[in-house]
Amino acid sequence: MGLLSNLQEFLLGENIISGTLPTEVGMMSNLKELRLNDNSLIGTIPTQLGMLSRIKTLALNDNYFSGTLPPEVFTLSTLKDLLLDHTKNTGAIPTE
Repeated sequence: MGLLSNLQEFLLGENIISGTLPTEVGMMSNLKELRLNDNSLIGTIPTQLGMLSRIKTLALNDNYFSGTLPPEVFTLSTLKDLLLDHTKNTGAIPTE
């Protein structure tokens, strides 16, 4: 995945993808839209998503993610749409 550094859209929603979300997704430095919604992904959401400095849409909803949401996601200044509904994540959402 790290070799896809010029990729701007990664759309794999509504497939039968299972397993964990690789940390290497954070190396896709030009990514503006990441849609992995409606799959069977498990585990925690990697903190490396905080490296996606150009991301506008992050759709991880309708998966089986668990654990706390990485605070790095909430520091993404270009992020416009964050979809995390129907996951098993826990913890507080930062107020600042």
